[in-house]
Amino acid sequence: MDREELNGWLRLTLTPGVGNDTARRLLAAFGPPDAIFAQPSAALRQLLTSAQVSALTEPPDELAGAVDSTLAWLAADGQDDARRCVVPLGDPRYPAPLLGIEDPPPLLYMLGQVPATDAVPFGAPDGTGRAQAATPTIANLYPPAVAMVGSRNPTPQGALNARQFARALREAGLTVVSGLALGIDGAAHEGALEAGRPGLATIAVIGTGIDRVYPSRHRELAHRIASQGLIVSEYPLGTPPLAPNFPKRNRLIAGLSLGTLVVEAATQSGSLITARLAAEQGKEVFAIPGSIHSAQSRGCHQLIRQGAKLVESAQDVLEELRLPIPASATDNAAAGADSTADGATFSSEGDTLLEALGADPVSLDALQARTGLPTPELQARLLELELEGQVGRLPGGLFQRLSRA
Repeated sequence: MDREELNGWLRLTLTPGVGNDTARRLLAAFGPPDAIFAQPSAALRQLLTSAQVSALTEPPDELAGAVDSTLAWLAADGQDDARRCVVPLGDPRYPAPLLGIEDPPPLLYMLGQVPATDAVPFGAPDGTGRAQAATPTIANLYPPAVAMVGSRNPTPQGALNARQFARALREAGLTVVSGLALGIDGAAHEGALEAGRPGLATIAVIGTGIDRVYPSRHRELAHRIASQGLIVSEYPLGTPPLAPNFPKRNRLIAGLSLGTLVVEAATQSGSLITARLAAEQGKEVFAIPGSIHSAQSRGCHQLIRQGAKLVESAQDVLEELRLPIPASATDNAAAGADSTADGATFSSEGDTLLEALGADPVSLDALQARTGLPTPELQARLLELELEGQVGRLPGGLFQRLSRA
């Protein structure tokens, strides 16, 4: 995209009072941005309010700086393993699934493994000499995907479930879509990357400018996603982490996917917004059940009561989506309490402490009552199991047995 074309797209998307819906109506009526800005006021008034027409007549104050910074960001394309692109509606690289949602963004910023294709300029003449429509039919260049979302403060078991479900789904050929947030999002991205399958492993849809990593502790994860997957944003470069942007981006997480899997969520979790948007888009919604004593499971239980598909393994997801089920999907994400995260099994005789832990979080006092072990011995054994990855320590002095997802 050259400076003139970029200037037109940024001017359209940065103009105050001109949102996504208005921008799309203008594109459908007049073609690419340069054609929109060439229209007389009388033509624009057929679609816009007087205030919007007035705003379109003058470039926004921040336009020149936005163009310069975006061109500088694009200039770094190819300096590492990631590609950098600004993708408008009508570009073949624009994800086809987003064309079917209620509010597709006019412009996307992409960093990572952007599908390679010979881009056709927006509004270029077709074989008949007429300009293309604002939202032409675009061949989908992206593999089928599943969204995985959940709590930013998951239990150890919830994080483990997310990681192993994501790995199994990726091994089955699906791209895992999430939001790069702490907790379940990060675990889902990690699991997809661990699968080691060639292709687009995972997509992170972020709520900031694509030149920012939020939260900052996911900087290294974002770098790995860019080298094996894709980071996508609808927000201009430099956009800080503003609270309203994160719920809004959830429509893209749901829109890119065949279905949305909620791993662990409280009743007020933003993950339920993604699930609702997926249902409104006609997509499948899945939920992993959890302990009745865990607040982080109540959102999933609520979704299941409302009709979400209860899943216990990656195979359940693949069956519901009518996708092929490789052996790895059963091996790596089958529910079962007798395996640890690294595949080691418990002794055939059974570990009495692990049996006493059960599946729900439990206090030290309750464990002592169940096992009869002296406090020092019990604490030492719990620490040993924690270091082995078989037990997780929860807030409030609780412990939980960790099993495979």
